[in-house]
Order: sequence, then structure tokens, then C-alpha cells
Amino acid sequence: MAELLGLGDECREGASGASALAGSCLADNRLNLDVYPDGCHRFLQLFKGRRGEVVQVEFLRLSSNDHLLGTTLGILPHLKHLKSLVLKGGHARDEFGSCQRGSLTNLPTNIGNLRCLTHLDLSFNNLSTLPSCILHLPSLRALLVSHNSLVALPEDFGSLSKLTFFSAMKNQLKDLPQSIGELAVLQDLYLSENALEFLPEEVGNLHNCTELDLSGNRLLSIPDSLANLKSLRRLHLHSNLLVTVPASLASLPNLSRLDLQNNCLRAVPPEIQTLPFVHLRGNPLGETEPSPQADEYSARGLRRLFLASGEDSFSVTSEGCKVVLACGIHFYFPPGAASDPLRIYFRTLAPDPQWVKLRHHDVLLSGVLELQPHGVKFQQEVQIRMPYASPQTLHQREVVVRTFSGQSWSDLRTRVEQKRKSKKHVAHCSVLHFSWFLVVSRLVQNECKVPTEGTLLFSSVDPNVKVTFPPGVTEETRSVKLQVLPVSAEEMEEITADAGCRASPLLCLSQDSLMDFLRPVRIQLPLPPGVTGLNLDRSRLHLLHGDPEGQTWDDITSQVVLEFTHLYAVFEVTHFSWYWLWYTTKTYIGGIAKKVYERLRMYQVNFIALQRKKDPEQVLLQCVPKHKVDPVLKKLQDRYRGPEPSDMVEMFEGEQFFAAFERGISIDMDRPDCVDGRLSFIFYSHLKNMKEIYVTSPVDRKGQAVKGQVSFYRGAIPESIPEDASRRRKGPDSLWLATLPIKLPRLKPRWGENPGPLNGFSFPPLNLGNAETGYLTQANLLSIARRMGADWQTIGLNLGLTYQQIERIGYNNREDLDKQILDMLFSWAQQNSEDPDCVSKLITAMKESGRQDIADEVETIIELGRQKYRESIRRVGLEQESSTEDSAIAMV
Repeated sequence: MAELLGLGDECREGASGASALAGSCLADNRLNLDVYPDGCHRFLQLFKGRRGEVVQVEFLRLSSNDHLLGTTLGILPHLKHLKSLVLKGGHARDEFGSCQRGSLTNLPTNIGNLRCLTHLDLSFNNLSTLPSCILHLPSLRALLVSHNSLVALPEDFGSLSKLTFFSAMKNQLKDLPQSIGELAVLQDLYLSENALEFLPEEVGNLHNCTELDLSGNRLLSIPDSLANLKSLRRLHLHSNLLVTVPASLASLPNLSRLDLQNNCLRAVPPEIQTLPFVHLRGNPLGETEPSPQADEYSARGLRRLFLASGEDSFSVTSEGCKVVLACGIHFYFPPGAASDPLRIYFRTLAPDPQWVKLRHHDVLLSGVLELQPHGVKFQQEVQIRMPYASPQTLHQREVVVRTFSGQSWSDLRTRVEQKRKSKKHVAHCSVLHFSWFLVVSRLVQNECKVPTEGTLLFSSVDPNVKVTFPPGVTEETRSVKLQVLPVSAEEMEEITADAGCRASPLLCLSQDSLMDFLRPVRIQLPLPPGVTGLNLDRSRLHLLHGDPEGQTWDDITSQVVLEFTHLYAVFEVTHFSWYWLWYTTKTYIGGIAKKVYERLRMYQVNFIALQRKKDPEQVLLQCVPKHKVDPVLKKLQDRYRGPEPSDMVEMFEGEQFFAAFERGISIDMDRPDCVDGRLSFIFYSHLKNMKEIYVTSPVDRKGQAVKGQVSFYRGAIPESIPEDASRRRKGPDSLWLATLPIKLPRLKPRWGENPGPLNGFSFPPLNLGNAETGYLTQANLLSIARRMGADWQTIGLNLGLTYQQIERIGYNNREDLDKQILDMLFSWAQQNSEDPDCVSKLITAMKESGRQDIADEVETIIELGRQKYRESIRRVGLEQESSTEDSAIAMV
């Protein structure tokens, strides 16, 4: 099977290149080219050089993110034997790691001439209407158009008479055509995450439908005709606006799941409520309708939605609702906030310092929450409650929710609370629009409006810090902000190594005007600790002025008039920035002040590298603030082992660093967080700077262990680091932070090590299923593996494998897609060979993974097996000359 997907580096332009491609790609009339960024180019090259073979292809997969897709589409009608065509997007990702839709907006009309086409997948594209040529595909059985922008289906959609599987999830469908009831053989219908407000009665004519997913729409009711779907097994109606459901649903004979969660049901027919497979959480059951006199802002009686971890949207109407996300974020939409029904989309993102710009002394306490649609203005404020990391070590600070407008970040008025039972911290804010949100801890900010008659502003952190604005200081009212950073004598002594060095609190003043004040503003700062007006040596006192970024500090003592009281120093200025009083015997203070200011923004951290006791190839890496190292290690000691933490190093909030595995240890280079072979991290002092990955080694471990190491290096230098600090971080030696040992033990012999007929894998004979229902033999599984391609990971997850298992299979078979597929499929088959339902699970996993073509193949194999079994029964019955009654039974 290595010939199926490996194109090799020997592919060249012209006939020789086409020949090499044909030899490596064209196996069993299948072409899986979506795994390559230049798949369309490879297809065009093949078509040019080996057209006779390409037109015989029956199964073709291409990425619609490919820039040559338009040229390729013109050739597809020539593939008259095509049975399965996949033109999916989602193979490229945006800056936040989300899948990008493909460029497909239509199909050539002569695609409708593909008489053999049974499976068509156009998911993750930009289709606004269904291409008309699709309705002319007479053999089409499976159609997937999920994650597009469809607003309607054509009126004659029911002409697809052979359709058994249709998925249009995550579109913008508002209604369905009546002809949908003409899809007589349709078995699976997936229409979740659309804008459907009602269903036609004709849906009840889908007598062969076994699964119907209508979740995440705007349905107020469902037609009674759904009770005619006697084959229905699973009905998904969660996250709609249902106020009633017909009792006749309880009579569906094969129904095994009815999901009615997160609707507006105040009462449910008892026939339904008593069913064991009905899910009703998130409905206002038993609650009475609010009276007209009730407070319109009251949360009582509002619809409540509890969203599962896999969901990413919900609907809001003018009635309002409460929403709880799986991650703990809460929303409250008061009645009237949305004038029309609105679909809200959300996602949580890892903070990226390229666009999450923290200010000096800010500390990030949460990930980034994005809410869409952007720019929509609500009629009333929507409340958001975001949980955040406990700021136990952050004193004399405040927590705020910060929002991004698309151009700049601003802070919202925020209220915080700590839950009594869970002890979790939650930040509350109210907004009229949706964008990006995060929680930060900042220096306490006091602000005021300064009118022409003047005013007084003082710090709530240190009331001894005051700013007096005299009358006539400004012609127009302007806004002024004040922040104070206390600096203890112990911190000064530790950083400067000078016991006699003292400093006042650090004062930052800012305003919303670019104009200086018309009259001097009077500032009062407390004298440094231990210094009073009685023992003051004026030659040792220095007033420093810092630029807004804290890059330079100038001694302005001689430029202002300093007045002293017993406890304070008073001076006047006309423009705002940083101000700092120092008391020291040093004569040049600017350089020392930059060093101290830099250190006040840094965190002392240690690196840890631990391996799982039961699986040493699974490595946990973490950057931990010094005071958290012991508690973290205590939590991990039962499951992990490893060397002592690294020596202490210092890092800035939001600073990038890398982990590089060295000396015989390697990782998957295709990881999205891997840059030039190194794992990328961003340090945030109150978030988990942790990653757990599988490592491997090119060294043969059958005879010896591998003693490698992981080294940590600084990454990009934060923009706001002072120039001298930036200069110290240049050069290869200064980038190194720490190195810790990693040891991979010698491998123990195990079955399946020796190369066998399955591309290097050896398994005991496998037969899934049984004689009566039909077998899948080892040869059948090998044929199935040849068709999986890049979908093997999704299929594996749908088969029940964990993400860690999938990741490990990928690492253990690096750079060999064939072995990855075989390892996954045959390992699963070996573990489930005794399960009587394993074949049906395999078919279901293929359908859930969008591989209806493989599911069809498996069902065909099973049906052939059943036929052979029945024929053998007939033969046995005849040979034994059994009675007429027995022979009749045997032939059933």
C-alpha cells in the first residue's frame, strides 16, 4: 500500500514525471491528493502525461484550498468512471488555528454527466447555492455540503431519488423544500447548526430515515408527521426554541435517542418524559409563563442553555436566555436584547502575543474568547461572566475584562466574585457588541475628569499619592488616569545589591489629550522608606522621569522645584508620564532605574521535563513560576518521573520560548506549534505553560536505551523590553535557558515487530464479524486501509481511539502514511475482534468521518458474505435430504 500515497521526490515535469506519479498514485483506480499542498498540480501533471489511466479513476480526493482548483474542475467531467469525488476545504488554517474554507463556489454544469458518481463531498467551502448540476447525478447516494453558506435548497431537491445520506450541517438554511419528502431511501439527514424556523409536513415521508439531526436551529415546533418515521433511531432536537413536542413521538418503535435539551419546554407529554432515552436538561420544565406585569429584566423564566464541549453556537431570540458553556463561561441575554432571532458563534483561542498586546505590569488570567457575529449591536447590554486563574500572588491590583475592537484593546467596567463552593474566580462585564474578550490583572487604575475649574485625584492603593489640578489647567475637560506600583525596600535591595538604596512608589500618569496642561499640575509622592524630612540628605534624593514605555529614565531633579514635608515630596509638571523618587548614594541613576524597572516586570521560573511512568515516550514539559514548583511536582509525582527542575531563570509575561529535543530524541515536525524542529511556548505566569507530547528516536532501541535531552531557548524578544535587556539576549549562547535529560528505555520484544506481509506489520489472522452476518477478512481490511488516506486520524477517533493513541501511532510511524493507517486499523481490529458489533461500528465510524464511500464498500462486502452463507445453508439442507419443513426453514 506504500504505492498508494507516496509520490516521492523523483516526480518531475513532463512525461517522466507523469510516469513516476502514475506509478506511485494510480493504484486500484484511486487518487488521494488532498494530503499534498500541491495536489491539483500533481493531478494536472498526471492528466497531461497519463490521461488514459487518469480517466479510469473511480475515487478522487482534492483540497479546495488549492489555488489550482479552478483549472482542475474543468477536467473532472472527463472522468466518466468516477464513483467518489471529495473537494473539501479545511486543509489550511488561519492565524488562530481554525480551518479555512475552500474556494469552491460552484461546479461546472457538465459535472452532471458523471453517471457513475455515488459519493460527493463539498464540505468546508463557500457555496451559497447548491450547484444545479448535482441534481442531474442519477446515481448519487451520499451528498455532503457541511460548513458552507447555503441559504436554501432547490425546490426539486427531491429528484435525487437514490440519496441515502445527506449532510448540510453549519449552513444558513432557513427552510426546506417540500420535495425533501420524495427522498424515499434517505437514511441519514444532518441539518444541525442552521437557521431553520419550521419543517414541512413532507419530512414525515422519509420512511427509511434512521437518524435525523435538527439541533442548533430556530424551531418553535415540529410537525406531527415525524411520528410516521418508523425507522427512526436517533432524533436530535437540542438547542432549538421548541415550546411543545408531539406525544406521538413516543410511539416510534425503533427510537433509541431523543435529545430535547436546551429548548423552551415548560411541559412535556408524560409518554415522552418517562422514556429512558429522552434528554431534557436545560428546559424550564414546571415553570409558569411570566406574567405581563413581571419585571422585563428578570432572569426568572428565561430559557437556559447548557452547551456541551463539542458545540460552538446557539440561538438567541427577543425573549432572551441564559447560556452556560462547557468551559464555565456564562451569558445572560435580557429580554429585548436581540430584536430578531440571532445565531451566536463562539470559540476560545490560545493567546498569541502578536495580537494580544499586554501593557506593562499586566498579567493574563484567561484565554481569549471570541464571540460572533462581530459588529452586531444589541438593544440591551449582554452580560458575560468569564472564569479566570486565581491571582493569589497579585496584590494591590485589579482584575478587568479587556476587549478587542479589531484595531485596539480597551478595558471594560468589571465586577469580580469568588464562588463559595468551587472557590473559582469569575469576572462580570456587560457589552452591547461582540468581539474578542480576555481577563487581565492590571495595576489599580484611578481616573477622573479634569474640568477648567480644576480637581483633585489620589491613589486608592497609596492615598499619600495625590495629583492637584489648579483652576485654569485646561480649556476643555479631559480624562486623566493614575496608576501606582509599590516598590518595597527588600525588592530594591535584592535587585540593586545596595542596602542604602530606597525608592518611592512608582507613579504612572496618563491623559486622553495630546496637549500639555496650561498650568503646572502639582504632584505629591511619599518619601522613600526610612527617609523623612528631618533626616533627608537632598544630595541623595533624585526625581526620575520615565518615557511611556519605560525605556529611558532621566534625572530631572535640577529641572523642577522640590518641596518637602515630614513625609512627602511635592513638585509640579505640565506633561504626564512615569515619575519615581530615588534615595541613593549613586550619582548616575538612569541605568540602575532601567535595570530595576525591567526586573519588576520579570518572573523567576523553573523548567520541568517529566516522563510518564507507564509510557516514557510521553513527555510533559512545563515552565513553572518558582513559588509553584513544589505543588506542581507533588501533583504529578504519582504518574510521572524525571530529573530535578532546572535552575531558576527569569522571563517576561508574554515572552516566547522553545523546547528542543536533542541527542537522539525527536518529535513530529508537522505539529502546528513546531517551528524549525522546536516546540513553541508563550510564558504567561498565571496560565499553564505546559505541553504533553510523544517523542521518538531514530536510534534503534532494540539493543540500547537512548539518553537524550531537552533544551529550552528564548524566542522572539518582546517589543517592550528595554534596549539593554534586548542587547543581552542576542547571540546563540544568551538564548539558551536550561537543559534537562530525557531517557527512552530499551525496547522490549513484542508481537508484530518483525516485518510481515502488511507493510512491516504482522498480526494474527483476523476475521471481524461472524459467518451469519458476514466476515471482514484481513484482505478486506487491507483494501479498506488503502482508501483511508488523510482521514485515518478522524476515522480512528470515531472508532474510539483516544487522541493520545492517535498521536502516538503518528509518531511511531513518522513519514510513512501507509504504516500509520495500518497500525491504527489493524490494532483496533485486533482489540475488537471478539465484539459482535465491531463491523457495524466500523461502518458508523466511516459515515461519521465523511467516508460514505468506504462505508458502502464494507456494506457490500458484508452483504456478499451473507449471501454466501445463505447459499451454503441451502446446499447443506439439500445434501442431507432433510424433511420438507427443515428444507423450507433452511432456505429462508
